[in-house]
Amino acid sequence: MSRSISVFAIAWALGSAAMLPAVVHAEAARPRGVAAPAQPSIAQRYAAAEAFLGNALGDLIDNADIAPRFVEGGLFYRTGNRADQRYQLLDLATRETRQVTTTAALLAALSAATGKAVTIDEARITEVDYDPAKDELKFHAFDGALWAIDTAGKASQIEEADHRELDLLSPDGKTKIVARDFNLIAVDVATGREVPLTTDGTREQPYGRSIPELSDILREGTEEPAMPVSAQWSPDSRYLLTWRLDTREVKKLSITQQNPPGSFYPRSFSYVYPLAGAEKLPQATRLVVDVRAATKARKARIVPIRMPAESLLYPAAPDLNWVDGKPRMLWTERGYGQQAVYTADPETGIATIVAHEAVKPVVTVTSSMMMPAPELGGELSISERTGWAQLYLVKPDAPDGGTALTQGKWEVLSVDHVEEDKSALVVTGVGREARRNPYWRALYRVPAKGGDLTELTPEPLDHDARVSPDGKWIVDQMSSPVSPTRAVLRDGRTGRIVKELARADDSRLRARGYTAPEPFQGLAADGTTPIYGMILRPANFDPRRSYPVIDNVYTGPTTTDVPATWSDARRVSGNSLAQIGAIVVMIDGTGTSRRGQAFRLPAFQNLGEVGLDDHIALIRQMAAKYPYMDTTRVGVFGGSAGGYDTARFVLRRPDFFKVGVSSSGNHDLRLDKTWWPEVSMGNPDEATWERNSNMSVAGQLKGHLLLIHGDIDDNVPITESFRLAKALMDAGRDVDLVVLPNTTHRVNQPFFFKKQRDYFTQYLLGESPPPLGPVKSREDSK
Repeated sequence: MSRSISVFAIAWALGSAAMLPAVVHAEAARPRGVAAPAQPSIAQRYAAAEAFLGNALGDLIDNADIAPRFVEGGLFYRTGNRADQRYQLLDLATRETRQVTTTAALLAALSAATGKAVTIDEARITEVDYDPAKDELKFHAFDGALWAIDTAGKASQIEEADHRELDLLSPDGKTKIVARDFNLIAVDVATGREVPLTTDGTREQPYGRSIPELSDILREGTEEPAMPVSAQWSPDSRYLLTWRLDTREVKKLSITQQNPPGSFYPRSFSYVYPLAGAEKLPQATRLVVDVRAATKARKARIVPIRMPAESLLYPAAPDLNWVDGKPRMLWTERGYGQQAVYTADPETGIATIVAHEAVKPVVTVTSSMMMPAPELGGELSISERTGWAQLYLVKPDAPDGGTALTQGKWEVLSVDHVEEDKSALVVTGVGREARRNPYWRALYRVPAKGGDLTELTPEPLDHDARVSPDGKWIVDQMSSPVSPTRAVLRDGRTGRIVKELARADDSRLRARGYTAPEPFQGLAADGTTPIYGMILRPANFDPRRSYPVIDNVYTGPTTTDVPATWSDARRVSGNSLAQIGAIVVMIDGTGTSRRGQAFRLPAFQNLGEVGLDDHIALIRQMAAKYPYMDTTRVGVFGGSAGGYDTARFVLRRPDFFKVGVSSSGNHDLRLDKTWWPEVSMGNPDEATWERNSNMSVAGQLKGHLLLIHGDIDDNVPITESFRLAKALMDAGRDVDLVVLPNTTHRVNQPFFFKKQRDYFTQYLLGESPPPLGPVKSREDSK
């Protein structure tokens, strides 16, 4: 692939003099009288970067993730690595293990089925599952198609990739709902007799039809792709709970795919994508139809649910469920000022709020949730009402109240199990145990009537745990960035370890010279708040050298970035980038998640500034401890919200962050899907949006900034990078822009990684990237 075909660059050429300061800094940082140690050539360092990237790196680690699945009477899991996986079935009654299959056997079956030898890279096997009763294996392979292997070892494809059932079959199998001309029709399966349930649907106001995602549109090549019926049957097959979409007056986005596969000509589409900055969002109104009565009368009666219409914050259906024979629906206010759970009478549509959440300044749905718990007589709510995400049981007679089941300055992340006798629940939490990394997960048994918690995973490590459906067993993969993963089976009630399943091993990786990651704890820019980071060094690291620093950034308040597990610490892409001859760091500053509301609140309506100085402070603390970290040569990279951060860091702190590679960045939050910016920003005024826009600070660029975006990004529209490029040009600044053809939000591909390495090599290391291979002749390119 030549540069002229695959790169669309907007730039002013810079001479080689621009690289001179980096070389001078490297020499100046070396102690006087100490000879410069030999360093591998840039070509060798690029080869190491490839060896420590993605599957290539993962194939050098054994038992990094056993991917446990509870099946009937047993536990199905894997050992080994992608190239040599062994799939095991543990009988939970006898504790005996038998091997079900191997990677080699799966490849052999696929090869026999396709008539040609299939390699592991070609097969792309994922989600292997096993049914002991049928002795049947199922897995996804190649382009994502579903395959099965029978008892004779024969493989067959049973579903195509992206398979979707468009019609909605009733639980009793007697009636199916089909969509036609934006309306819903009930079809008797036995006779084929049809009864229209709705008749006035239109393109802008369809029934039971979600907003088509861009991926659907591109896959089918039409703005009106076939969509599955969006509705929920009542368990008794009588009622249909569904909704009506309204996109009138909603502004649309447009996209042009310049190189559609199989076509010489570009193609363009318009599509609805709810945007944070839009005045008008798509609306959803819920309704119920008595299908049983409609089929008898040959005419349907629509019963509107008497609850507010809901602004759709993403192209997905509103919440629709049945609990105890009634519709149960979670409603979210735009800007996340409040959430409410409604239940309704399916005959009258009268709706009642049974749980309500209103936390100032916003309900952060990535740290809180409400879930039905009919067995406990209400809703389980993870709420930040005390400033910490704690668990409450909310009853219908007091929707704004609730009984606290947990309390303290720590966070509940999830409810993993409710005991059948209703005596206790099992939850995952972080930050409860003193003198432990606050991001390490642990499992707790919580009495349903209050009382002391029981920690089921007491080892001071992160616990990636899964509870069996009956609550009798826990599979726990415990680790830390410096402690290899140990997978064990625990007793579900006591947490006692009853069997070891596997231990991770990276000895083959270390034999390649790999330098293990180092967790780092320091203080935020305020000088008092503890924050955490990680240092990733190149293979065969030499402390006598001077190394530039590259910050892998993602400051968003919806998550955390620094790996807490042994496996994740080895799989992050910074391990690869460090091999060019740099030290890569990861930092969770204030404004990020899992440390309580006060820790995260600096991000509220302040995404453009939060974390900036925390990152600088911790990098300087790292360099104070390790003088070989050269803080005069600091770069930054990130994707998606991390792409926004990357540009922001280079623009707002140009004297510290000299080089940035920003991929898929949401540079103006008003042009992103509604939910992500609004859960961090609420629904602010235009001045606040503008203040947080990267375009508003484009004129502050001093260093080098590379923007990379996929031309068919289905998450963050490519217009974001185009608009930032335009703002930089208008401000008289320089910019480099690469558009990746036929690429969605996931830009990870060989050319992306090459451009990323090249950019840091040229502008941060002050070296020339390895030359391209020999020029291909016209015949070689065919």
